[in-house]
Amino acid sequence: MAHNCTMRCDLHVHSIASGMFTAPVLNRICRESYNDPAEVYERLKRRGMSIVTLTDHDSIEAAEVLRRHPDFFLSEEVTVRTPSGTEMHMGVYGMAERDHVEIQRRRNDFISLVMYLTERKLFFSVNHVFSGLTGRREEEDFRWFASYVPSFETRNGQMWPPANKGAAKLAARMGKVAIAGSDSHTIAGVGLTYTDVPGVRTVDEFFSGLRAGRGRVQGAHGSYGKLTADVYSIIKALFYDKPWTLAMSPLAVLVPAFTLGHWLNEIRFCEKWTKLMVEGKEQPRMLWELDSSLGANLAS
Repeated sequence: MAHNCTMRCDLHVHSIASGMFTAPVLNRICRESYNDPAEVYERLKRRGMSIVTLTDHDSIEAAEVLRRHPDFFLSEEVTVRTPSGTEMHMGVYGMAERDHVEIQRRRNDFISLVMYLTERKLFFSVNHVFSGLTGRREEEDFRWFASYVPSFETRNGQMWPPANKGAAKLAARMGKVAIAGSDSHTIAGVGLTYTDVPGVRTVDEFFSGLRAGRGRVQGAHGSYGKLTADVYSIIKALFYDKPWTLAMSPLAVLVPAFTLGHWLNEIRFCEKWTKLMVEGKEQPRMLWELDSSLGANLAS
């Protein structure tokens, strides 16, 4: 690693520690990912990643398996409630275990959380900004992102190309650091989308390079076919994990219709918000430009 002048890292990877699906019924039987952490690590290294992290949903449980590796660092994907009442996914990187405890305590209070992350000098990002995975979005949310989040995920390996393109344009417009990750919930996709930084040799230097604007987003976008294949892979793992669910196997023929519906909803969500936030003529404004008393209120 010391001689690797360009470091690569997939900054959005899931494992079995990401927990259960949030959809009704599935939240009782099916995990979001069945990726074994050790297998994820090996696959990432084979695909040329210089450093490795996991970004499980509100969890660092899988880290215990990988902490013996000197090129592993601790991260997570945090489900955060914004001031408007919506939810978003935030990647937090290079943290300590005590940070995880505090992050989870604050994740329902966006302002408190970003103040903590900023004080701790942790690198964090808005993930899949033009995806409806976490539900509705409000225009106010983008002002919070513009004002207080340093980085946007501009290439997500599960998002269709126009969503990633829109995220990249918005990040450039707002002066945000661009990062990339596979967001893979199956082993097939890990390491196919990643961020690289030239001229660095350590994890600290990698994030310093990102902050300095030297990072580059690389790799694959998502597609309907890729999503459908991933869902079938998760179903196969479910059958292996819980053999009694094989009784539901005839329903697997409905998967392409289910994923098509999801994909079309993602397209509609993306088109709505890119039209408002990217294609609009008005430059996005910081919150303190909208309300001069806000800064004083946050500082009090």
